[in-house]
Amino acid sequence: MYLKSAMANVKTEDEIILFEKEMNEFWTKIKSIYGTEQINQTLALRDSCKESIKTLSEKWSKKLKEGDLMIDKIQEYSNEILQQSKRISENQEHLTEIKSNLNQEQEQKKDLTDSIQELKEELMKKKEIISSKNKATKERVERLCKSKVLFEERLGLEIRRIHNEQLQFIFRHIDHKDPDKPYVFTLSINEQGDYEVTSCTPPLDCIAEFQLKVRETNNFSAFVANIRKAFTALTYK
Repeated sequence: MYLKSAMANVKTEDEIILFEKEMNEFWTKIKSIYGTEQINQTLALRDSCKESIKTLSEKWSKKLKEGDLMIDKIQEYSNEILQQSKRISENQEHLTEIKSNLNQEQEQKKDLTDSIQELKEELMKKKEIISSKNKATKERVERLCKSKVLFEERLGLEIRRIHNEQLQFIFRHIDHKDPDKPYVFTLSINEQGDYEVTSCTPPLDCIAEFQLKVRETNNFSAFVANIRKAFTALTYK
């Protein structure tokens, strides 16, 4: 086997020597046919062409590299523009949301303003009603006070104005055994503007009936007279 390998190496070397010999013979024939000067010109032209091709290759290689850089730059710009467009879209959505919230707040503010105005109007009406009731109450109290002298002279009655705009009616000369003994009831005017007996001493079973009747008839003199009669009736029991 070693012998075969050695023989193969010898054969390869012989082939190389033979190839070099044939090449030298070929160039010798070329020189003899075309001449040395023409061959040199051909070689110079070949070298010039090779140099031109090399220069052109380098130039185009540079252009291609610049083109690749340009493409990369364009791609970078495109990505940046895409990101900016995305941010703009997000900002627009955010602005739309803010605008919607502002509109809702304006509507709520308008509703609140309307509610406040309604409350103000309702309060003004209530104030007018209360003022009217207070005025009517004062007028009634004043009329009762003006009747004080008449009641004192004819019915032996004393009228006093006490707390919370109430009137206290004190009858005397009812009990013949004790003429100075007081018979008292207290009267006020409630929120509905009606007469209301808040206390009665001694108590009368018929006081609720008298109260209802004076509300229906508004005949106050008869109301006071009836209470005096009821107090007088107690002295005979």
